[in-house]
Amino acid sequence: MTEVYATARQMLADLKAKTISARELLALHVRRNAQVHDRINAVVARDLDRAQAAAMSIDDARARGAELGALAGLPMTVKDGFDVAGLPATSGNPAFAGRPPGCQDADVAAAARKAGAVIWGKTNVPFMLSDFQTYNAIYGTTNNPYDLTRTPGGSSGGAAAALAAGVTPLEIGSDIGGSLRHPANYCGVCSLKPTWGALSGRGHIPPAPGSYYEADLGVMGPMARNIGDLRLLWNVLHGGGAAAQSAGGARIAVWAEEDGWPLASEVREGVDRAAAGLARAGMQVTKARPDIDSAQLMNFYRVILMAIVGSDLPEAFIRGLEANRDADRALVLAGGAGSAEASTRLGMVAAYRDVAWAHARQQACKDRLAAFFADYDAILMPISIVPPFAHNQEAGFADRVLRADNRDIAYPEMLDWIAPATALHMPAVAVPAGRTAGGLPVGVQLVGPWGKEDRLLDLAAALEQETGGFSPPPL
Repeated sequence: MTEVYATARQMLADLKAKTISARELLALHVRRNAQVHDRINAVVARDLDRAQAAAMSIDDARARGAELGALAGLPMTVKDGFDVAGLPATSGNPAFAGRPPGCQDADVAAAARKAGAVIWGKTNVPFMLSDFQTYNAIYGTTNNPYDLTRTPGGSSGGAAAALAAGVTPLEIGSDIGGSLRHPANYCGVCSLKPTWGALSGRGHIPPAPGSYYEADLGVMGPMARNIGDLRLLWNVLHGGGAAAQSAGGARIAVWAEEDGWPLASEVREGVDRAAAGLARAGMQVTKARPDIDSAQLMNFYRVILMAIVGSDLPEAFIRGLEANRDADRALVLAGGAGSAEASTRLGMVAAYRDVAWAHARQQACKDRLAAFFADYDAILMPISIVPPFAHNQEAGFADRVLRADNRDIAYPEMLDWIAPATALHMPAVAVPAGRTAGGLPVGVQLVGPWGKEDRLLDLAAALEQETGGFSPPPL
C-alpha cells in the first residue's frame, strides 16, 4: 500500500502498476496535510479543483495506454515564490495577496506540470523571501516538524517542512542567501542549488510580478526527501541528466574552519560525521580550502546582492556593506557636495564602481576556485552556523542574536557558510548528516565545479548511504 513517506519513485511505480490512482494519491497527501496543518502550517494555498481535474485526466490517459511524462500523477506543492496557474505568488507580501489568479506557471512549475506532476498547493515563505525563518503577515508562521517551537529555515521553509511532514514528495525552491540549503538542513531533507543560470527564473517573485530579468546570484532548484528523488526532479527541470555513477575514489576537500565564520559544535560534529562517511564510501577526504579571502568574498557578495534586490534587502545587509568597504574600491563621493543633483550623480557613479569592483573580485575568486577544483571533485562544508533555532521574530533582522556554545552570534552570520557557492555561482547539494543530541536535524553541503550537478548527486547519494539520510519527525 502506498504511504506518504514512500519515495517519489516508488509512488510513480505504484501509479504505473495501477495499485493506486493519481486521484487517490492526491487525496492521500491532501489528507496528510489536514492531519498536520494546524501544527506545521506549511501549505498555505490550495487549488484542489484544478488538481483533481489534472489527476483524473492522467488516470484516464493511463487507462488508455497513452505515453505519460516522468512525473505523471505525482502530487506536489511549490514554494509561494513562484507563480502557478490559479495560485499566483504572494512571496509573503500583503501587497501581492490580491493578485488575480489568471497567471501563467513559472518556467520551473511548467516543466514539472509538463512531466505530469499534479500541483495542488503553495508552501509558505518569509516576506519577499528575505529571511532565514518562514513567517509573514498573510499566512503566519511555519513550524519545524521536528520541534514546533523552532524555525524550519527560510526562505523555502514551507517547502522543506511539507517534505519532512509527508505532505509532498517533491518541491521546488529558490536560493540567493541559502534559501534552498538552510531549510533542507533544518528539516532533514535534501536540496540542490544548481549552477547559476542552469534553470530559468521566469515567474519567480521577486522581482515584482511581470518584471522578470536574469539577475546575478539567484537560482531555482529541486527539493526532496532523498537524493534519488532529488535527481529525478532535477532531470525533469533541467531536461535530461547523466546516469548515476560510482563515487569511489572521488577527492573531497573539507572546509569547516574559517576565521570570522562561527560554527556551533553540534554542526561541526555533523561535518565530521559526513567526512567519515565519505571516507568509508571510498573517497579521499582531506582538510583543504581554496585560496579565497573570505572577508572580501562576503563584501562583494553583499554589494552584488544589494544591487539586485535593493530596497528588498534587510537593513543588516546594507549596514554590513557600509561597514566593510575596502580601500581598493574607494568611492568618489569625496568633494562634489554642491547640489543635490551633483550628489545624486556622484552616488550613481559610486554604486556603479562598487558593482564593477564586486564583479571583478567575483571573477577572480571564481578563477581561483576553478583551479582548486582541478585537484578536488567537491568541497564538504557546513550550511547553517547553528542547528534549528527557536522562532526569533521580535527584534529587527539586524538586531537578532543566535546562541551557540555559550556565545552570542549576530543573525546575519547565517550567510557565511552558504556564501561561497552562491557568490561564485557553483552548484551545491544539501544532505542530511544525522541529528543533534536533542534530535534536531543537521545537514552538510557538497559544493562542486560549474555544471557538475550530476557528479555532486553521485557523491551525495554515497553520503546518504553512510549517514542514513532522511528519517521522519515524530509528528
